[in-house]
Amino acid sequence: MGLFDSVVGALGQAAGGGAGQPDLMKVVMSLVQQAGGLEGLMAKLQQGGLGEAAASWVSTGRNLPVSGDQLQGALGGLLGPLAGQLGMQPGALSDSLATLLPGMIDGLTPNGQLPAGGAMPDLSGLLGSLLQR
Repeated sequence: MGLFDSVVGALGQAAGGGAGQPDLMKVVMSLVQQAGGLEGLMAKLQQGGLGEAAASWVSTGRNLPVSGDQLQGALGGLLGPLAGQLGMQPGALSDSLATLLPGMIDGLTPNGQLPAGGAMPDLSGLLGSLLQR
């Protein structure tokens, strides 16, 4: 098992997830990568009408909720292939991501800012923030 798989597994356990939670966390990280990093994902969410909610996930304040339908509308083209990897329907995946994504992005941006220069998120920072909960 690689370091990434170990970290994702630990994230799933720290988040209190049951079966499937580490898979969803892998999907979130894959989604971030396919969108072109956190900046790309934020841009897609902004273009899809979720800019205010997504900005709240990065900021240090309260995370605004989104629905699975809203995420599917904003990220639909990215969700289909990812849902297939998990053997899920895109709607079911978007519902799960609506619960998980705000906290994940919040944890990946602990200082209320996106990583500079399109850098990949700090997984150790996310792990630490989840373990503190």
